[in-house]
Formats: sequence, C-alpha cells, structure tokens
Amino acid sequence: MSRRNERGVYIDPSGNKTFIPLENNPAVFTELTHRLGVSPKLAFYDIYSLDDPDLLSLIPKPVHALIFISPADVYHRVRKADGGTKELTYTGAGDQEPVIWFKQTIGHACGLIALLHSVSNGSAKEFITPGSTLDKLLREATPLKPLPRAEVLYDSDELEKAHMAVAFKGDSVAPLAAEPNGYHFISFVRGKDGHLYELEGSWDGPIDRGMMESGEDVLGEKALDAGIRRFVRAAEGNLEMSMIALCTKPEGDQ
Repeated sequence: MSRRNERGVYIDPSGNKTFIPLENNPAVFTELTHRLGVSPKLAFYDIYSLDDPDLLSLIPKPVHALIFISPADVYHRVRKADGGTKELTYTGAGDQEPVIWFKQTIGHACGLIALLHSVSNGSAKEFITPGSTLDKLLREATPLKPLPRAEVLYDSDELEKAHMAVAFKGDSVAPLAAEPNGYHFISFVRGKDGHLYELEGSWDGPIDRGMMESGEDVLGEKALDAGIRRFVRAAEGNLEMSMIALCTKPEGDQ
C-alpha cells in the first residue's frame, strides 16, 4: 500500500517518491517557475492553434520553450515511428552538452521535468536568478551523468516543496499521486548548437529534431513541423492534447 508524507507526496510500495501530477495550466507552471528562481519577466501562455495567425499572434515573443501534453496512444505512435528505447542510453554530462537532460525517477513528475527542461535550456536559462533553488540545482547537476543527475532532483527537498506548493492549484481537481496518469509532458527547446531538441524524462535521452532556421524560435514553422506537428499528425483527430509556451512577458505585463 502507498503511504503519504506530510506534504502529500506518495511513496509507492517499491519505495519510490511519487508527486501529485501538475495540471497543464499556464498559471500553475508560471508560479512554479518563479518559485524555483526564474525571473518574473518570464511566464507561460496557452497556445490555442498552430495554424491560425491571429491566435498565434497572441503569444508574446520571444518564445523560449514549448511544453506539449500528449495522450499516451499518440505518444506511443510517434515513439514507435522514431525507434529508440526507454532504456537509458544517454551518457552526456557537463557544459559541453547542447542541452541539459533529466532522467525522470520521481513518479508522476513529468510536468515538473518538462518545466525544468524548459527553463534550464536555451535562452530561458539567462533568466535564472543567481543563488536560487534552480541555480543551485543546475550547478550541482550539470557536471553529472544522467543517473547521478536524477538523484540530485530526487533528493532535493526544496524542489519537492516548490512542486507540492502548486500541485493542488489549477482549474480541475488535482488527481492523487497514487492514481494512474496517461499523459506525457514533452518540452521543446533550442540547443546550444542551434538544433531543436525534444526532451522528456522517460525516454533514453534528448531527441535531436534537427537544425532550426536562423533567427527562428521554437514556435517557428520549421520547428513546429519537426516537433509538435508530428504528434498532431499522429493524433488522427484526437483532441486530448494541449500546449503552453514559455515567453518573455510584454513590457506592460512586467
């Protein structure tokens, strides 16, 4: 039987820490981002269309990262076409990695891992407050290979506190940590090498989706075609998906 600690974190029968899943809500993700030490100049925004110019124009620029939530069946269709494996093969470590990638070892923390991937890579990294929780986590984790790096997150009391402080917020009733979760949170970021990377903690490492156009952000046409639109095409009409964008807030909103 699972047991729960004073913060609502579940420990499953095998002894693994399991969080309450985050709702894919821009306000929830924005609050957690700020709690971890990212500048209030950044915020998450809903994306309502990938094709309607008027709706896309509502997303502030620049867009630093995208988080896409895929139903399990769509996710597995894309992964089957990709090949690869869930078995860990990635061994990258250190500042020379084009992206920092986190293996997920905390149950139901795929939303948290997607958030960490989004704010720890690309241009968003410039907005991390020195000495903050996130800054300290990255300084400790970056030199390490994937499993020791994952342990840094797993053992972080401050990360657990921040997650659980927002886990019950949102527009829907938060599911219990012990409940099954059929969705995958995937982050899309620009790497140091100018490539688009698809980052998800339950796969075997970062997925390189190819070179982005010069001056293009992750909401650009080439990046969307190489990334999120692959899932949309595989959905075959399934609309149980959502997207949020990490952006610099407009001047009047800061």
